Amino acid sequence: MLGARAKVPQLRGLRTRLVVAFALVAALTALTTGALTFREARTGVLQQSQDMVISQLRAQVNRLAPTLSVPSNEAGLRVFAANVAAAEPSGTWRVLVTYRDLNATSVPDDRFEELTPDLREAVNSRQATVFQRVHSGDHTALVVGMSVIFTDRATSSGLHVFLTVPQTTEQAYVDALVTAVERAAVPALALAVLLALLAARGVLRPVRALRSATRSIAEGRLDTRLAVDGSDELADLSHTFNETAAALEESVAELRDMEARARRFAADVSHELRTPLAAMSAVTDVLDEDAARLDPDTATAVRLISEETVKLARLVDDLMEISRFDAGAAVLHLDEIDLAESLRRTLAARAWTDLVDVRLPPPDALRGRVDPRRLDVVVANLVGNALRHGARPVQLRLHGGGEPGADHLAVIEVLDSGPGIPDSVLPHVFERFYKSDAARTRTEGSGLGLAITAENVRVHGGTVRAGNRPEGGAVFTVELPLRREDPPRPPRVEPPKGASPRGGRS
Repeated sequence: MLGARAKVPQLRGLRTRLVVAFALVAALTALTTGALTFREARTGVLQQSQDMVISQLRAQVNRLAPTLSVPSNEAGLRVFAANVAAAEPSGTWRVLVTYRDLNATSVPDDRFEELTPDLREAVNSRQATVFQRVHSGDHTALVVGMSVIFTDRATSSGLHVFLTVPQTTEQAYVDALVTAVERAAVPALALAVLLALLAARGVLRPVRALRSATRSIAEGRLDTRLAVDGSDELADLSHTFNETAAALEESVAELRDMEARARRFAADVSHELRTPLAAMSAVTDVLDEDAARLDPDTATAVRLISEETVKLARLVDDLMEISRFDAGAAVLHLDEIDLAESLRRTLAARAWTDLVDVRLPPPDALRGRVDPRRLDVVVANLVGNALRHGARPVQLRLHGGGEPGADHLAVIEVLDSGPGIPDSVLPHVFERFYKSDAARTRTEGSGLGLAITAENVRVHGGTVRAGNRPEGGAVFTVELPLRREDPPRPPRVEPPKGASPRGGRS
């Protein structure tokens, strides 16, 4: 639906999707990079702090251990613990020393709640230094445990030292890293959105140009071409579009030229046939007068020639008329008339007054500026079509229509009581030479009657449509504007394409 397609919501547009995709990729990249950076930096900070504490603890214990004999009371252990804790001048170390059943801390009455059973068991079962980070409340502490081994023994002395160091400084470093990552993510995301907008603009520019060019082609401007820049996929698409448009323009030009030649041929043939047909008609008129004095077989032949000559003359007249419409040479000769009286004269001129039921308004109740001759053709074609292909009773109705305040309409309806028009035929009834019954090789009409009717209605600025009545039968409805001024000259109407060269319901 190129002309009537609903506008695509902005949230589903290509521009929005590109920006969102860039933003998501940038956000994911920033988050991943920030997370990896944070993890590595945090690990490095904690590892450095841990190594420093363990190294400092070992050095202090190794320095004090030779001065400590086998402890026999808590006082000696308390002094040892205080001396170990003194290795940190800021006083953040808290030390617990155990020897068998004896315990002593560097801080009096320190319950040393950070020491877990698993860490205590690990120190008792091995001679290596072990450590553990423990979360207590709103802070994190590093707990280190080690066994004291004297140089003259191969086994542990049974003396164990435990150290707790709060990692306040390290936590501050980690918090600063988180803040830095958060602050860096916002500019990165904004930069990604900006780059996405620039990229989307570059990608969508040829897409917009292609959309505009496609609409121009659809509107009939077949000389529309795209500028081809670069050698990417969009450039290839533009190049393909130009080739397609050029081929389409060439094909349409050839078709129009062929159509114009066909129209000129039909008009020329019709014009050339009029002179011999006039002579033939004069001769058949004379023969018709003498037919009663001829033998029966000759009289029958004479009447057949006369009838076929009349049909041929009617076909030539219709071809001439349709050629005028094709050439845009149809001229309206407008006159303000009583429409009801005009319809009565049409029926009377063809002796249809007793064959058609009329429902017309009173005299001078409905007047309008129309071309009387063309209105006569419209009504005659529709009524004749109903009498030939429908069934009686046939009705002719005329009434006013249109919304108040707008141009009022004259509505002409022709209804018959026949079988109606098949649904497959309805879209084609106004096409030239359309044949609705494939078994009928000949029709009484020229096959152009309804096409000429449609052209005459359009040249008045009106509409005509065909349909079926619910109770059975066909109905043809003509709507003509009741303007007081001359209607604008309608554009040239192209003849229907693809019609079968046969006469149909006309």
